[in-house]
Amino acid sequence: MSLEYRNLIHVKIKIIRTRRIGINYLPYIDGFKNHTLTTNRVKKGLGLKGICMQDGLVEKFKRIFAKRGRSIILAYDHGIEHGPTDFLENPDSADPSYIVKLARDAGFDGIVLQRGVAEKYYDGGVPLIVKLNGKTSLYTGEPLSVANCTVEEAVSLGASAVGYTIYAGSGYEWKMFEEVARIKRDALKFDIPLVIWSYPRGGKVKDETAPEIVAYAARVALEVGADAMKIKYTGDPKTFSWAVKVAGKVPVLMSGGPKTKTEVEFLKQVEGVIEAGALGIAVGRNVWQRRDALKFAQVLGKLVYEGRKVEELAGELQ
Repeated sequence: MSLEYRNLIHVKIKIIRTRRIGINYLPYIDGFKNHTLTTNRVKKGLGLKGICMQDGLVEKFKRIFAKRGRSIILAYDHGIEHGPTDFLENPDSADPSYIVKLARDAGFDGIVLQRGVAEKYYDGGVPLIVKLNGKTSLYTGEPLSVANCTVEEAVSLGASAVGYTIYAGSGYEWKMFEEVARIKRDALKFDIPLVIWSYPRGGKVKDETAPEIVAYAARVALEVGADAMKIKYTGDPKTFSWAVKVAGKVPVLMSGGPKTKTEVEFLKQVEGVIEAGALGIAVGRNVWQRRDALKFAQVLGKLVYEGRKVEELAGELQ
């Protein structure tokens, strides 16, 4: 905590009236001369509303990762989470260069990489989300995922957003809440959106895809300051729409999860997600584990971006 904040005596709230933003609340801090957050955000064109409500980063996320109104982000943070066994079904997927090219050729809106892969393989072809934390499947204790990369380092790697997983329900949720608070402060400092992977796990959680658990996950992400969120699918659009609703202004991306038995099965999930009002999907294994990954990715794009129905797309998968 800086000296200025420690010496802060009190905070006054002023109502600022301007022709451009109408009425808004702006923290007025006595004695705090270096109000860099205010200065920087106004200079960047976010206005006073962005300072007060922080929804400027939500809009920034959508401008970068949902230029067509919907979003498909290719997730590839699995190497640390699951190990190389995920790459066995399609051995080409073990090569990060293959994944980076796939995201670009498929016309996806972004890619998720851990720092080490981003350092060595990211080429700027699509916007980058650097995943700041991760854990291995070798660990069997209470779910815990701590940062291995800072926001500043992610920005230096070319990231347009940063990602962080929270396991609400874990005996270590407090530790992840503390860490994400620090990350949020840094994300505001660097004017970069924060995407929360919100996966309740441990404790009272028996079914991670139960509608009430997924909705809780969405609300947790909103409450801790997410500018976008990745949550699991409940299995049907009606219950998933409640999770989208309680996420408030924060865009919802469905977590792709394990590869489905058939391509049509996954397309139906995605169709339900879009029907429920989500922004899109963050998918990994359900694309790059398939032998003809690019073809399936292109069909997926027609569903998400063009609003085509699964029934009419099924024939293109033959």
